[in-house]
Amino acid sequence: MEIETLAKLLDMDVKEIEKMMDKLEKEKIILGYSAIVDWAKVLDYEGVTAMIDVKVTPKRGVGFDKVAERIYRFPEVKAVYLMSGAYDLSVSVQGKTMSEIGRFVSEKLSTLDSVISTTTHFILKKYKHDGVIFDQKEDDRRIVVTP
Repeated sequence: MEIETLAKLLDMDVKEIEKMMDKLEKEKIILGYSAIVDWAKVLDYEGVTAMIDVKVTPKRGVGFDKVAERIYRFPEVKAVYLMSGAYDLSVSVQGKTMSEIGRFVSEKLSTLDSVISTTTHFILKKYKHDGVIFDQKEDDRRIVVTP
């Protein structure tokens, strides 16, 4: 979102917003910025994203942190979350093909000594990501501010 738009939404001066953002970046509250790409519209792109449910045995003294760290260090892994419910970790993985992700799961992820089981879910279509609606009509576009 452009700083001018943010300033209008917050009823603040642009300079105040810039100063605030600079402070938040220095304090490592804002860790980075990213672009949201509709890969379905990119010619010759056939990438695949999967969400993998992982059950693990936590390590004494460090809980799930060491297992999560081993998993997030793989370059294929885009995100790792500690979850409540039926499984412990949710892992987002990107690859060129479903087979590539399958090899990652069977050769790297499931071979970790703390991993008990995995369930892989392939993303077939994105409707909304990080507050952005995909394939939205131009006249339906609105700025949606969510915490």
